[in-house]
Amino acid sequence: MRIAVTGGAGYIGSHVALELMQAEHDVVIVDNLSNSSEVSVQRVADLAGHAPAFYQTDIRDVQEIRRIFSYHSIEAVLHFAGLKAVGESVSEPLAYYDNNVNGSLQLLQVMRELGIRQFIFSSSATVYGQQEQPPFAEHAALGPTNPYGHSKRMVEQLLEDLCVSDPSWRVAALRYFNPAGAHPSGLIGEVPRGVPNNLMPYVLGVLTGRYEQLRVFGQDYPTPDGTGVRDYIHVMDLASGHVAALDYLQQHAGFNVFNLGTGCGYSVLQVVETFEQVSGHGIPYTVLPRRPGDVAESFAVADKAWKSMSWRAERTLQSMCQDAWNFAQRNPEAY
Repeated sequence: MRIAVTGGAGYIGSHVALELMQAEHDVVIVDNLSNSSEVSVQRVADLAGHAPAFYQTDIRDVQEIRRIFSYHSIEAVLHFAGLKAVGESVSEPLAYYDNNVNGSLQLLQVMRELGIRQFIFSSSATVYGQQEQPPFAEHAALGPTNPYGHSKRMVEQLLEDLCVSDPSWRVAALRYFNPAGAHPSGLIGEVPRGVPNNLMPYVLGVLTGRYEQLRVFGQDYPTPDGTGVRDYIHVMDLASGHVAALDYLQQHAGFNVFNLGTGCGYSVLQVVETFEQVSGHGIPYTVLPRRPGDVAESFAVADKAWKSMSWRAERTLQSMCQDAWNFAQRNPEAY
């Protein structure tokens, strides 16, 4: 298929673009490079053995998106172009609603105009609230606790309504838990701009000497060691999940939701311990107050993806940490 990957130069988008290319799809990457680098596109090309088409374009540039999609006769869109930091969303909500909600709306309007009806949305487990205890299945009560989560849920609702209005749409909203790790080659991985908001890239920053110590936000949660518990999923498993979802949509119309997670939660301190094991280095840390919008625990029930798409996460936390450490060592100055 001819597939557009928005945000395809970013962390998750680049791994998914590579997986799609290795599955013999024609990939067109659209990315404004606000939190990514064109170097990752070149490395995807190196790993795939041929280059994807690439356009440095914002998804809100409707005229350019229309031109790109028309020129390449796009048949499906995988949408990763979104802002994604919980803390930043609390302080900059307008930017999150503009990029994540308004950007998705404009993208879908172009798709409808051009008759493109297959869409995979990069959603998030942050759409689940605190009304229920984890693990979270797809039917769990929704109730985001921060603007980032609200923006993801708003796009999901938009997609659900769109599919009701026009049954020809084939949509999958994939609710990620916590992507981690890197491609085993060490060529592509997570390269956040500025100070990382996520745990693993910050740990790597400590290990490589960029930061003196890890900041642990909260050690008074009702968890075994007091630190937040998350379901970490290897980015390569996440990438294969998107190919499985695309295959699924060939036979299933309407709005479909799938969790992409392992079903197993690890605390901040368990992640730190695993990184210490794979790197052979100690990781100093300091405990700070909880961040606004964070929840104590979040992990998945991932049965639906296995039953519907024959997909499940296969890689371990140790594999995630090892591959992330390998990427950090091979790319000390990032991209």
